[in-house]
Amino acid sequence: MRFVDEYRDPVAAERLLAAIASTITRPWSIMEICGGQTHTLVRSGIDRLLPPALTLVHGPGCPVCVTPLEMIDRAIAIARRPEVTFTSFGDMLRVPGSTTDLLAVKAAGADVRVVYSPLDAVRIAQREPERQVVFFAVGFETTAPANAMAVWQAHRLGLRNFSLLVSHVLVPPAMEAILATPDTRVQGFLAAGHVCAVMGLREYEPIAARYHVPIVVTGFEPLDLLQGILMLLELLEAGAVGVRNQYARAVQPDGNLPARQLIAQVFEVTERKWRGIGAIPASGLGLRTEFRAYDALHRFGVADIVATEPADCHAGAVLQGLLRPEACPAFGTRCTPEHPLGAPMVSSEGACAAYFHYARTT
Repeated sequence: MRFVDEYRDPVAAERLLAAIASTITRPWSIMEICGGQTHTLVRSGIDRLLPPALTLVHGPGCPVCVTPLEMIDRAIAIARRPEVTFTSFGDMLRVPGSTTDLLAVKAAGADVRVVYSPLDAVRIAQREPERQVVFFAVGFETTAPANAMAVWQAHRLGLRNFSLLVSHVLVPPAMEAILATPDTRVQGFLAAGHVCAVMGLREYEPIAARYHVPIVVTGFEPLDLLQGILMLLELLEAGAVGVRNQYARAVQPDGNLPARQLIAQVFEVTERKWRGIGAIPASGLGLRTEFRAYDALHRFGVADIVATEPADCHAGAVLQGLLRPEACPAFGTRCTPEHPLGAPMVSSEGACAAYFHYARTT
């Protein structure tokens, strides 16, 4: 079934739901990786329309949510410096650090600006050479090309007042970490289509083979996800493993080669700490040595700032699919979007925020 022009067709949705119900013969647990997919599933009510034997496990695919607490504290320390113009996407401003957030720092007088592209930050650095302009480079593989381009452009222009605070994370190592957890419930994955549009499908094939799980790359519309779920169930029921591509209208097997080349030119793979999860080997991107001059972590000497997660926030268990958001003791009481304990409650892709805003309890 193709959905290039009809991916919001309610009749097609009914057909897919019926096909899912007739396909499943035993209990299965599957994880959607991306927080955007989680919001679609919960907002549209798909999670309530699926057969009871199918359990959706929400994954760590929210880059805001997995940015470690100490990185937020480092961002705040840099933003408070009088010579700094700190730039970021808007969804990072309300993520809580140990004692405050970037929005409160901005309200107290710091020069914190919301931008829509890291290249906006490069232009600010050009216009205001007396300021040190820092961009908060957070995200999965989807935002890495633009951030790499910003560094490449700043290098080409010879800008000495531009830098990135880098907190890039990579999806496949996180999937492996989840599958290697002894008490994991995940039996198959819905992979994020926008990540694969950049990186392609090849790096998922070894994961499927090593852990004997099927992986289906899907888009973000309700019908994309329904079709992806059906494809994944067909593989599970048949005892098959491998990688399938539901999102063929946007994803090619080798991804976007120019984007991948630019990422490899500017960044290198490194260990990265994930909020609530801990360090995962080879799960992040850092600037290569030749671009170290654009690394805000070293330019401002904040690498030694560390932080401890609040004990009453269970974001790590939520991000690993071990705890559903509404099962957290603080959910909706001590932790709300107005007063979040952790990033999953405040991020536009956070699972806790999705359940707070959209989940039905009656």
